Amino acid sequence: MKYITLYTNGKGESHFKDVDTAFTQVNFAPPAPPVGLTKFLDASKIVFFQIPTGWFGDWHPAPKTQFFCCLKGEAEITAGDGEVRRFKAGDVFLLEDTTGKGHTTRVIGAEAFEAAVVQLAVKS
Repeated sequence: MKYITLYTNGKGESHFKDVDTAFTQVNFAPPAPPVGLTKFLDASKIVFFQIPTGWFGDWHPAPKTQFFCCLKGEAEITAGDGEVRRFKAGDVFLLEDTTGKGHTTRVIGAEAFEAAVVQLAVKS
């Protein structure tokens, strides 16, 4: 499975990175046949997220390390290095740019952007 990570480098600038994660066949819910699972990640919260069409968030870091699972609408995110990517229903991305300048976010198109947001547990 592929997803995109937005992370901060040592100079406080955010960048996109494509990630490809592997599935391993696991007896997850016997007696059902095995299914493919990635490695587990510890999560702390899940929330459903909506921002209206035309919304723009100027430069800001992510409040937590969190996965966005896009459900509806389209959002455009600009990384600190100037790269722009668009996300729509079915896309998954991980925001890790919790420090530094962060990124901008803009809702594009005729409908609100909706996502399931899974915040990852803080590593100690």
